[in-house]
Amino acid sequence: MSEGSTGIPRPLVKTNQGFIVISVLLTWFTGQYWILALPLAAGVLGLVFGYNPVIKLGAKFLTKERSAYLLEDAEQQQFNQSIAVFCLTAGLVSFIAGWTIAAYIFTALVAVAATVAILGFCIGCFIHYQWRMYTYRRKQGSSH
Repeated sequence: MSEGSTGIPRPLVKTNQGFIVISVLLTWFTGQYWILALPLAAGVLGLVFGYNPVIKLGAKFLTKERSAYLLEDAEQQQFNQSIAVFCLTAGLVSFIAGWTIAAYIFTALVAVAATVAILGFCIGCFIHYQWRMYTYRRKQGSSH
């Protein structure tokens, strides 16, 4: 999801999150687990190549200059996308393997995290912050 050092406009981040939620819900309601491959592919492309097609498509609908929007930290969004890709992969593999309970757990995790993020609390940001604080404290402790 990398969009350069200037950040990613919040509406594009929310569009990506919404796409994940809708994909999970469609998977649940239709039983067509291949639908999970769509946000998974977008997420992997974003992580590996810095090109998330959902964000690129959404950018065409922005009505103002990018800088006019509240910008989300690209590094933080990469971390969040990594979590989403992990959960989507685990969910899709679980569906394919017939591990229904695991599939629903992993897809519920990513859907809930994305929904809560749309509503204003970023679980991935919280986890990332806690991890950074842990490593900082550990590094400080070893230098004394």
